[in-house]
Amino acid sequence: QLQLVESGGGLVQPGGSLRLSCAASGFTSDDYNIGWFRQAPGKEREGVSCSSRSGLSTNYADTVEGRFTISRDNAKKTLYLQMNNLQPEDTAVYYCAAHKSIISMCVMSGGRMNYWGTGTLVTVSS
Repeated sequence: QLQLVESGGGLVQPGGSLRLSCAASGFTSDDYNIGWFRQAPGKEREGVSCSSRSGLSTNYADTVEGRFTISRDNAKKTLYLQMNNLQPEDTAVYYCAAHKSIISMCVMSGGRMNYWGTGTLVTVSS
C-alpha cells in the first residue's frame, strides 16, 4: 500500500524556520515526481514546490521563492521542505503528494497527483 506521511509541522514565530519531512513507503520514491502543497483556512489548496523524480528539476510558488527549499533523499525515501523566514501567511496544513510517471518532471498541479499524505499543520504566529 502506498503511503506518504508528513511530519515536522508546529508553531513558529514570524521569521522562524521549520523543516517538513515526507516519508514514503510501499514504493520506490524515485519512481514518482513529488510535490508540496498547502491549504490555509478558508482558502483553496495551492502548490508550494515540486521535485522531479531525479531531483534535478525543482520549482516554487512565487510566494515562497527564496524562502523555501525542496529536497529529496531517494535512498531514505524521504522528501523535505526547508522553510525559512516564515510569515503568518504561511500558516496552513502542508501536504506532500506523489505523481506517478515514467517522465521526470516537476508537477505542482494538485489535480495531477496520484497519492496524498494526511498533512502536517504549520502555524506562524507571535
